[in-house]
Amino acid sequence: MSSVIGRVREVKQPSGGYIKPSQFEVDTIRDGLTLSEKENLHPAIIEMTVECLTRFVKGTRSVDAFGRAYKGAARAEKMYGQTGTLEKATRLLSEIKGLDDNSVVNACKVVTYDLWNRNPQRTIVVKGVDETDPNMETVNNIKMMVARSILFWNRYGPIIKYGFAFEPDGYTNTISTGYGNYITADTIWDFKVTRLEMDEKNTLQLLMYWIMGQHSGQELYKGIQKLGMFNPRLNEIYRLDIKDVSKETIAEVERDVICY
Repeated sequence: MSSVIGRVREVKQPSGGYIKPSQFEVDTIRDGLTLSEKENLHPAIIEMTVECLTRFVKGTRSVDAFGRAYKGAARAEKMYGQTGTLEKATRLLSEIKGLDDNSVVNACKVVTYDLWNRNPQRTIVVKGVDETDPNMETVNNIKMMVARSILFWNRYGPIIKYGFAFEPDGYTNTISTGYGNYITADTIWDFKVTRLEMDEKNTLQLLMYWIMGQHSGQELYKGIQKLGMFNPRLNEIYRLDIKDVSKETIAEVERDVICY
């Protein structure tokens, strides 16, 4: 069994992908800002930090905005014997006040606890909270991406659901885990901070989210009409109407990728 992302990585797609990235409408926002190329943290840490700080700055309590990391710290302590992780996570969260330098550094540190939720075995070989020390280029990049994200949500929000899953009926014997980023009134949104433009792996992941949502039995997914991705690093928005995806493609992904 696999996660959604794991399945995306292992499946062989038709030439160009089940959905070609060129099918998506692209909106590039020009704000005159240039991000530094000298970041010193893993892209996954930067992505989580931008997401969580955006929610915090928009008014979500820190313990909720950084909820997955907080739960990861608790899991590390209760299930894996990591003494003091919950206390340290609580202290770090208390020092996140906004978009000042100290808040951004503490945010980068606390999100490392999320790995205890997703893949505890990996915590042995990746940087943990004490080794995570973003340089000023990374801090400033995060600030700019959070600012861009806030403008994006002011335009395309409000967010109806953050961190959605596909219980009770969306998972299969092939895909047993995985959750998405955001749902607004009519769109499933993914969030990336990669330096690369949308590719066929991104488009398949979004289509799988939509299909699994339709199979899940949740009312939440019934009004979803669009797939979307936002990349605050590139400041690009990608959108596609589900009606523009052929029924044959949807059926093929259901049968051969998700395996209903």
